Order: sequence, then C-alpha cells, then structure tokens
Amino acid sequence: MTTDNKRPLTLRDVSEATGVSEMTVSRVLRNRGDVSEKTRQKVLSAAKELGYVPNKIAGALASNRVNLVAVIIPSLSNMVFPEVLTGINSVLENTDLQPVVGVTDYQPEKEEKVLYEMLSWRPSGVIIAGLEHTEAARAMLNASGIPVVEVMDTDGKPVDAMVGISHRRAGREMAKAILKAGYRNIGFMGTKMPLDHRARKRFEGFTEALAKEGVEIMDRAFYSGGSALAKGREMTQEMLERSPELDFLYYSNDMIGAGGMLYLMDQKIDIPGQIGLAGFNGVELLQGLPRQLATMDACRLEIGRKAAEIIAAQLDNPDTEIEKHVTLTPTITFGDTLKRR
Repeated sequence: MTTDNKRPLTLRDVSEATGVSEMTVSRVLRNRGDVSEKTRQKVLSAAKELGYVPNKIAGALASNRVNLVAVIIPSLSNMVFPEVLTGINSVLENTDLQPVVGVTDYQPEKEEKVLYEMLSWRPSGVIIAGLEHTEAARAMLNASGIPVVEVMDTDGKPVDAMVGISHRRAGREMAKAILKAGYRNIGFMGTKMPLDHRARKRFEGFTEALAKEGVEIMDRAFYSGGSALAKGREMTQEMLERSPELDFLYYSNDMIGAGGMLYLMDQKIDIPGQIGLAGFNGVELLQGLPRQLATMDACRLEIGRKAAEIIAAQLDNPDTEIEKHVTLTPTITFGDTLKRR
C-alpha cells in the first residue's frame, strides 16, 4: 500500500486499500454501527499498515469538544508534578481522554496565557494547579462550561472542584512535631513566597503553631530558582554562620533540605542531636541518601488520580453525584533527622 507522503491520509485511502465504502471505514474506526468482524479486522489492519490516524477535528466541530484534558502545572523540573501527572494518566488511560500539559513557571500572567490557548481547543476538562489565579483566568475557568479541578491545595474556594491537602495544616503539624521533640531555636529556608502560594500557606501554618507555644522563627531565608541540593547546602551554611545557636532547620521542600543535610554531615554535626532537619514532599529519589530526611508526603499520586476520576465521572454522567472537595491527609515521616519524643 502506498500513498503520497506529502499529504495527510484520509478515509478514502483506507477505503481504496480495503475495497469497502468510506462510510463503513468511518464506522469501524469510530467503533460505531453494525459491521462484520471480518470487515472490521480488514479495515483496522489496513489503517494500521497505512499509518492512518482519524481526524477528530470534524467530530469536535459537531460536539464542540475534543477528548483532551488540559493539565496546567507550574513546573516540570520540580519533581512534585511528574508524579501528579502519573496519577492523572493512570486514570485517563482507561478512557478516551488524553492529558495535554501546559507549564506556567509559577507566573500568573503565563498561566492566563496557557489557559487561554488550551481552552481555545475546547478540551473536555481542566486540571490546574493551585487556587490562586488572575481575575481573567478565574473568569475563563468559570465560563468554560466544562469540569474544572484545581489541585494540590484545599485552603481556599475552588471554581468547581478541588483535590489536595491543607498546606496550613501541614505546616502546623510539622511545627507541633518539632516542638514535641524539644527543639526551640528554629530556622526556616524556602522559596520566595509570592510565587509559591502553597509554600506560603505551609509557612503561615508553621509560624502560627509555633506562636501558640511562644516560639518565634529565629532566622529565615528565601530563594528563587530550582529546588537544588547545591542551593540547600549554600543556604544552610550561610544561616548557621549567621545564627549558630539554631537547633532545627525546616525547609520548604526536600531537595534543599537534603542539600542542608549533606552540608551538616560534611561538617560532622550531630543530626538530630545537635541540629534537627525536616523538609516537605516525601521525594522518593532521596531515599538513597546516607540518612533519611524527615519529611511530609504531599499525596501527589493520589491527588492526580482523584482529579482525573472527577473529570472522567462528570463527563461520563454530568448528573452523577461526586465529592468535589477532596482534602487528603499527609503524614510525617520522621526519618533520621527528627527526634521522636
């Protein structure tokens, strides 16, 4: 079977290759109508050999939707979001829906642009990270007429549905564990908060819980850029040179926390006796380190699954009753860097 490779294949090519009508080819490829098994297999084999891919734009024009789910996340370099995508894909792969990813780099204006472009393709649903958006982005989500699930965070009011954790609660629970272990001179290192609302909420919950027990953050440092091991080492060294009396360091993510831990190990500092450490996210990659960093799981895989389940269920039956506000509960892993008392 040969075709002119300078033009896209059409139903006619498959029809001519099989000797059946274009209407029959269409029925087979759309899995619609009464077609004999022999004819079905003949058409499917020819389409596969030709490399034919159905043009779904025509069907989309009729339904005003395509079988795509827009997934809008802040970063692909951050190890958090690939796991969320894995959870989304594990559900959607059992449906006709396909996730299409857009990246915002934590920039509200870029999120607005990505959302605009994705909605212009008339997807069947939207999964978008966070609850904070520009007014224009929120208006687009409200007017989209499709299921919208905001993920990662439940400290706020969603446009439609939300799946995530309470980051304020996560911060409070970590503060309680640190205080219970007997630490009082606490330093904090994290991303610059205006860009990362979830890290900001954890920090707010953390400081609120400390304040209830009469404890204040003794030193703090913020950075922008990737969550790198090198950045954690650098920030930890600088903070301990400024505030050598610190006995605990809380990091907004595991990567800079692991960098800090490696620095302290190089300096032969007793962990967790002299200084305790904790991060956030429960990144599996760090399990190969000489010591396990105390951390808190962000339920990333489950968040992705639940969000995709909401989208799929609503599209399958718009009248179905489904829980739209899902708050998962992360747990603390004490590891080797947070004393238990």
